[in-house]
Amino acid sequence: MALPSNILQNVQTYQKAELAWLLNSFCFISHANKKFKDFNSLTANLGDTVTFDLAPRYVTYGGLVITQQQSTQRVMPLTCSQAANVTAAYSDQQFIFNVREYMDRFGEAAMKELGTAIESDLAQNIISNVTINDPQNANFGVTNTASGPYRFFGDGVTAINSYGQLAQALANFRDYGANDRKVRGYLPMISVPAIVSSGLNQFAVNRNNEIANSWELGRFSECDWYESNLLPTQIAGTIGNATAPNNTMTLVSTNDPTGNNVTTLTFTDPAGGNVTNSIMGGDLFQFIDNVSGQKNVRYLTFIGHKISNQPVQVRALNDANTSGGSVTISILPALCWNSTNPNYNLSTPLTAGMKATVLPSHRAGLITSGDQFYMAMPQLPDESPFETVRTVDKDSGASIRHYFGSQFGQNVRAYVRDAIWGSVLVPENSMRLIFPM
Repeated sequence: MALPSNILQNVQTYQKAELAWLLNSFCFISHANKKFKDFNSLTANLGDTVTFDLAPRYVTYGGLVITQQQSTQRVMPLTCSQAANVTAAYSDQQFIFNVREYMDRFGEAAMKELGTAIESDLAQNIISNVTINDPQNANFGVTNTASGPYRFFGDGVTAINSYGQLAQALANFRDYGANDRKVRGYLPMISVPAIVSSGLNQFAVNRNNEIANSWELGRFSECDWYESNLLPTQIAGTIGNATAPNNTMTLVSTNDPTGNNVTTLTFTDPAGGNVTNSIMGGDLFQFIDNVSGQKNVRYLTFIGHKISNQPVQVRALNDANTSGGSVTISILPALCWNSTNPNYNLSTPLTAGMKATVLPSHRAGLITSGDQFYMAMPQLPDESPFETVRTVDKDSGASIRHYFGSQFGQNVRAYVRDAIWGSVLVPENSMRLIFPM
């Protein structure tokens, strides 16, 4: 039996409805900045890349005698590196007599499955340890960066369960100098009831929200808050999961004693000897105060290079093993105490004997701002020789592809929904919220 002549119109209708369901049901997909000039509207494939601007950085010199400095455009690449599909198979009889009448239900189920895969991948940016080549900053000695935050709030032991703690997290976030537009917070669903109870239901859900937008919680301290059951878990290495004080390392050396571009730190491991996976990529640690014979070290504000109240917190970019009692860790961000470098960010030089505490395994929430969570989701090409329909949401830039067809000579009809995407979270405009396991 021939397919009805209006099948393409039917598929396009299904696809638009499913794309809307995808955007309204997953908070990271919905909120990610997907608007790139001439990218999401074009046809793309895996591996295609787009770049976006980061805030330029300068230093200020005193007096009226000028000191010329280079203007460098900071950009960050975003590559469509991920792909997923949900495919169903039907006989011709099933498709014609049963499936079309039930396609909306099949479509919703397919979008839940595909959306969960995409959403959970976006959430991985919170603990990501993937480095990104950044040649534009090579003149300043910075040859790579990475997606996701290096700053954090919480110790992995004390629960975050009150408005007061969220307010303090936001204060720390802003004190560093993060972009203060479009501030959003994402909390593990299981932690929300205690926070709501602490605020006497101030986190009231907007009763006019669609049921599909149940992840919207409300607004507090000039931040919009959301909940998710797909936030990632950071599994710490042996140092982070050790009992205090065995989770505290002592600094031995840095890769750059001049303090221009410190990208690796070597510490003593309290356990000593040789230990596998003493640090895991994505682990967080903080330099601690009041160490005998050492100055307390603070971050400078990201713009202006003034001393903030924020302790120095860094993220391990790779797994690291302890050898001979010491462990060398690649870090984000690069640390600098050279005041002529635009990446100047420390109040005092790092010296041997300083100590840092590593966080234990934890569930990771997020604060981000400035529309700096980027997602590329361009439309895919036609899947020749199969009938293909592609829809790009004009407001968000999100795209999915539907294609369908039969295996020649067999009573098998396949219906495919697929998408490609990539994502990146700008480190300086994000902070990890640490929820105990």
